Amino acid sequence: MPGNLSKKNVGTHPVVTEHVSLPEAKTARLSDNVGGERDDYIGNKLQESNEKIAVAPSSTPPKDRTEEPRFRKEGAYAGPAPAETLADKKQVLVAKGKTSQLIGGLAPSKKDMDAMAPAQVMTRSFVTPGIMAESEAVIMGPVYAGRDRFDHTEINPIKLVGEAPVSTFSIDVDTAAYAFVRRALNNGHLPQKDAVRVEEMINYFDYNYDIPKDRANPFKPTVALYQTPWNPQTQLLHIGIKGHDIVKEARPKTNLVFLIDVSGSMSSQDKLPLLKNSMKMLVEELQPEDRVAIAVYAGAAGTVLEPTKAAEKGKIIAALDKLNAGGSTAGGAGIKLAYALAEANFQKDAVNRVILATDGDFNVGIRNPEELKGFVERKKKSGIYLSVLGFGQGNYNDALMQKLAQNGNGNAAYIDTLSEARKVLVEEASSTLFTIAKDVKIQVEFNPASVAEYRLIGYESRMLKREDFNNDQVDAGDVGAGHTVTAIYEITTVESKSKFIDDLRYADSKTTQEKGKKGEYAFLKIRYKLPHEEVSRLLTKPIDEEAMVNNINNASEDIRFAASVAAFGQILRGTPYTKNFDYDDVIKLAEPAKGRDQFGYRSEFLNMVRLAKTASTMGDR
Repeated sequence: MPGNLSKKNVGTHPVVTEHVSLPEAKTARLSDNVGGERDDYIGNKLQESNEKIAVAPSSTPPKDRTEEPRFRKEGAYAGPAPAETLADKKQVLVAKGKTSQLIGGLAPSKKDMDAMAPAQVMTRSFVTPGIMAESEAVIMGPVYAGRDRFDHTEINPIKLVGEAPVSTFSIDVDTAAYAFVRRALNNGHLPQKDAVRVEEMINYFDYNYDIPKDRANPFKPTVALYQTPWNPQTQLLHIGIKGHDIVKEARPKTNLVFLIDVSGSMSSQDKLPLLKNSMKMLVEELQPEDRVAIAVYAGAAGTVLEPTKAAEKGKIIAALDKLNAGGSTAGGAGIKLAYALAEANFQKDAVNRVILATDGDFNVGIRNPEELKGFVERKKKSGIYLSVLGFGQGNYNDALMQKLAQNGNGNAAYIDTLSEARKVLVEEASSTLFTIAKDVKIQVEFNPASVAEYRLIGYESRMLKREDFNNDQVDAGDVGAGHTVTAIYEITTVESKSKFIDDLRYADSKTTQEKGKKGEYAFLKIRYKLPHEEVSRLLTKPIDEEAMVNNINNASEDIRFAASVAAFGQILRGTPYTKNFDYDDVIKLAEPAKGRDQFGYRSEFLNMVRLAKTASTMGDR
């Protein structure tokens, strides 16, 4: 066999694989050397993993409940495509009987062998055939789009309270946008504008909001009003919620299926190798009674590891270590297999979740994004949720990843380093895996007696109709244990000397203002469902003068830091509202608000702002 190859077994199916040792822990360091505590942790975990591998065996919509308004009556793609490897040129799948041989590329010629470094030796592997049809097929290699793909969204407009007093949206706990922006900046260029989702930038960070004393309630709202840092004529309305956390020992059991993309597009070091080490971190966090199955997809979908108790961590880690990239991407077939595995081992008293890890380059299988969306949407009703972990760049399909996560009652994260893997899968394991409230919607009704205009910063892809708020059949985002969610509105009060929109000549603005309730700026409503319930519950809170902070410097560190992230995200998006606020202003606002910063994430943010300033002077996006 070419290279350092050996034959092993997964279950009863032999696997021929090249053995590659885990990378040195020092490769996990961040470029700016912040978060040294993370690096030590990662190094220890990888050493433990190596030691273990050495000894391991191979319903009907409800009636409309829209309420009368509280304040007035009715009437009024980034970088070039990766170079094609030999394994990408052609993939051959031969399916016979009940065993399928998946060949990860053509056998290399002597000329090719002489030209290749040892790390590029082609591999072949056997996988259990899952649900694919047993027929011979020739599958072409992946087609690279040449750009990372993001859905285009227009920024939220300014709205007049007299015309549209109610704002409704779904919460968003995804953080993928922040990590992707960081990667772009570390690579020396500004991210493309559609990659910047400001709410995900803000929600990347943990904030110390109040949590309810009664754990029967998943969260309670925190609100504040303070002067806008980038506009002295407006104010920011800050809304935050924090879910109660679950200590590791009290976590419910989990039934997890790792669905791993092993197609040819995953061969680079920032994809499958990073993915494998990331999943090993998660395995180390599991309790002995938790179960893990591993399914893969490339030219075909297959089961690499049947459901296995986490007490056998060595077996799970060994199965991960045997994975190699090669083939085109049958993502649709893989998703079907993963859900079938989760359903076959469904545990009513456990968390049942599929974790999809991929670059999102689905080019065979279920190719229609709407069809994929519909599939995961149907499956979530059976109690199986979906989380999405994105890897790599050059052909990263963020648009599809977002659709899958949003419609699968899950969350989306982007893993660009082992440090990020640790944040998502270790520090925030409870948030990633355990839902404490689902279909969480926020509705804010603004008081025309106090507020003239408003705009929601971010959440462009999460906006809902007013009537959707009371309709329990309309899906929304979920909150995991310990998750924090922040929403920020920029508002113009009626006393402001500078408004974005002129008053109408014939509008009866005085009458409209008189209908409002004096002393209140807005009325906040939050709807949510507990994980095993299908009827929503309602939280309400008036936002009045008690929420006012006279000077932003008197606001908490969390509020000031969140405002700095909101400003940074808007600058990257190119919004006109922050045109008089630059990168130096962001640093000036954020630096004294770092707080304790245990893992160095806020210090890292400051470094990102400096990198963005440098990239902007070079005119590079």
